[in-house]
Amino acid sequence: MNKVRALIVDDSSVMRKIVERSIRQAGIDLAEVREAANGAEGLGALKEGSVDLILCDINMPVMDGIEFLRQLQGVGNAKGVPVVMITTEGSESHVVQALSMGARGYIRKPFTPEQVKEHVVPLLEGKK
Repeated sequence: MNKVRALIVDDSSVMRKIVERSIRQAGIDLAEVREAANGAEGLGALKEGSVDLILCDINMPVMDGIEFLRQLQGVGNAKGVPVVMITTEGSESHVVQALSMGARGYIRKPFTPEQVKEHVVPLLEGKK
């Protein structure tokens, strides 16, 4: 697996660091990590260039993860990029909605590096 450029979208800076650390502990070699505090910032971060993986929270101010997914469909350099939702959201309807809008998986908080590996590595390997 090549080095991975990731975008982590979460309104908690602490959670963004936890996600990044979990990705590294899962054995994924990160070349670059971009961070965004909400969906609008996430879309802005994609204007800086493409990424290989997006991990996104659902519940955020300004633009939530569902709206981010909706707008992501119009972003050219995000086509085919796997999006994994990371959420405390227990509602199945939110998860189903995210998956129907293009998310390739979801991980419930709190999570372990093993769960990140289980959900993310197959998406990255399938993309190559």
